Amino acid sequence: MREFAALRRIVTAALAVTTSAALIVTASPTTAGAAPHRAVHAGGGVGQAYITDVAPGTALTLRSAGGSVAGTGVADRLGSLIVRDLAPGTYRWSGRGVPERSVRVTGADSPPPDAALYRQTLHEGLNYIRMRDGITLAATVRLPYGKTLADGPFPTVVEYSGYQNAAPNDLIVGAAGEKLGAGDPEAPDSSVIVGATLAPQMLGFATVSVQMRGSGCSGGDFGLFDQTAAFDGYDAVETIARQGWVKGGKVGMVGISFSGISQMYTAGTRPPHLAAIAPMSTTDDLYSTGLPGGMYNKGFADSWLRERVEQARPGAKSTQPWVADRIAKGDKACKNNQKLRLQTQDVFKLIDDNPLRSAEVYRQRSIPDWTEKIDVPVFLVGAAQDEQTGPSWVNLIKHLDHNPNVWVNIVNGHHFDSLAPQVLSRWAEFLQIFVADRVPTTGAVMQPLGTVLYPVATGAPGQVIPSVRFSDAPDRKAAEVRFKKSTPRVWALFDNGNGAAGPGGLSSPWQRSFGSWPGKAGAERLYLGEHGTLSSSAGTGEVSLRPNPSTRPLNTFAEASTDTAAVWTADPDYDWRQAPGRSGLGFISSPLRSDKVLLGNGSVTLQVASTADVTDLQVTLSEVAPDGKENSVGTGFLRSSFRGDGTAPDFTADRPLGSGFNQITIPIDPVMHAFRAGSRIRLTVTAPGGDLPAWQFRTLQTHGSVVDTIDLSRSFITLPTVAHQAPGDRPGCGVLRGEQCRGYRPAVNGG
Repeated sequence: MREFAALRRIVTAALAVTTSAALIVTASPTTAGAAPHRAVHAGGGVGQAYITDVAPGTALTLRSAGGSVAGTGVADRLGSLIVRDLAPGTYRWSGRGVPERSVRVTGADSPPPDAALYRQTLHEGLNYIRMRDGITLAATVRLPYGKTLADGPFPTVVEYSGYQNAAPNDLIVGAAGEKLGAGDPEAPDSSVIVGATLAPQMLGFATVSVQMRGSGCSGGDFGLFDQTAAFDGYDAVETIARQGWVKGGKVGMVGISFSGISQMYTAGTRPPHLAAIAPMSTTDDLYSTGLPGGMYNKGFADSWLRERVEQARPGAKSTQPWVADRIAKGDKACKNNQKLRLQTQDVFKLIDDNPLRSAEVYRQRSIPDWTEKIDVPVFLVGAAQDEQTGPSWVNLIKHLDHNPNVWVNIVNGHHFDSLAPQVLSRWAEFLQIFVADRVPTTGAVMQPLGTVLYPVATGAPGQVIPSVRFSDAPDRKAAEVRFKKSTPRVWALFDNGNGAAGPGGLSSPWQRSFGSWPGKAGAERLYLGEHGTLSSSAGTGEVSLRPNPSTRPLNTFAEASTDTAAVWTADPDYDWRQAPGRSGLGFISSPLRSDKVLLGNGSVTLQVASTADVTDLQVTLSEVAPDGKENSVGTGFLRSSFRGDGTAPDFTADRPLGSGFNQITIPIDPVMHAFRAGSRIRLTVTAPGGDLPAWQFRTLQTHGSVVDTIDLSRSFITLPTVAHQAPGDRPGCGVLRGEQCRGYRPAVNGG
């Protein structure tokens, strides 16, 4: 998510607002001879109320219309306070020396604001869009090179992010200057290249880069995808869509990672003038990325959160350089918008105080719940081994079953690989049909872009982005009909890294189409057996391990926990070690008689007895080739206290292990790989850590003192088999993107 430091190099190579329906008030002038009041401002939004410009240290009270106390607090050193978790209604702020001020608070189910809020005029460059609670968000209008608003109307997309997104200068020029040692503090971050560069220059769209509340030059506090941020997205979409230079009066949304996730929330609020969304490299849930398996992710997730905290600091203390630069140049709106920053909640305290998925802090931010409300066309893309947000984004697909206009692309590989050339071609088709409302065309910049973008990102040879389909359609409607008929709901791009781009390059040599995400119909079981076997027959006996996370590195690429772009190269130098001695077990099949193509949700079910009340376990699926090379495929992890009924995890209940054997099922979401005939399927069981590039786990430090015993008669792996034939030869060691390689060595139990 903080992933695109590398794209700084890529793009260098590649090429007066109306008031809202909310009650925003300013203290009236005092009468002659009276002590002057400060110009207090207050507002109410979705579930919260704020007040600013109060004397620091002032005790403040917020009362409901009936007079009961809804919240109290002390104005921070910037003179501000926020009260959260409020029911809809009218409230009054009061305090010593503070004139009473009324505010109106709304809820998620409240009617939308009066349409007058959205009659704001936006111009090219930096704007400030007023939200329903009076807070303004920085938003920069970007156009194709050489165009002005007079050349419109333009098909328009919104990129909504908390990264340095609305910084008003040009990304490519800024990146070029940075390479020459003269970086531009007001250039957007390369992580927003999709909206800032690809949409306008590759497709000829206008982009509006909207800065999330509590970041950059936007006002308010940073709520990490809270309800307020979701409805900010609604207000931004409705305001932007009403601009005269927006074609068709509707907009789409684009973006990868942060600005992919934000699309799910915004679309879930159902803005009437949202045409479609195209999220890339999202996650299925903040809990699954922040606390995978119920354990805090102290690797990438922790470093990402710490960067968000640093960037949310007020004014010059923010690590987004454009803030200080704008303020120094006299941008009063940017300066004024820093007033509520100290009210940003302590995200690490929230995590520590809310270990269960059922906590309100997660319920409000539940991406599956918001996804089930999305009713516009969706183009969803992600990688099966995403090292940042994680691969479990595939669990969102079932939450889109109600929506007939959903197209999913999945590729083996990294977080960046959502931008693979074969994917970008389909992405361009989707946006031109469903947002631009036109027959797709292949723009002049589109194809050559890949010849410089991918070599810089991956170190592999460049490649032309494929031409779009349906450019010969007689009209837009015909193009849509053909797109829907020819585009599968799920398109899986296999063996990425073994295609035309050369070893490790972004290219899939073969694909498979599915009418839905593969279910359990083709699932196969392989049972764990004595001496480390893996077979179709149930095993016998028991085997024990002493899980110990300290026996190997926490992750397989040292710097990837803070800079995962390091693993996007064609040949990353992974340090993937086997758990030594009794700290890990292995189970391996006999050589396969035929190919086995897997796609879907896999899992490992273990019967475990432990000397501890709670044990942390990790399972990793891999392929062992005839030459003795082992390729990683997928990994799952679980704290035993979240085992639920034993058939699936339950992160809403935390309970110790019972006496005797306990059933634990560990998901591997997803499994995507083609095992070739002659290879063997391997499963390892260890303590969490040591098998992934960027994730580290705050796991139990056992030092080998805990003994976990597995009953082999009822322990098995479930594999989602979709075919028994795969094109082409077995890829070489380390060729496939996102899949690590090492020499196979049997575990202590023989597998």
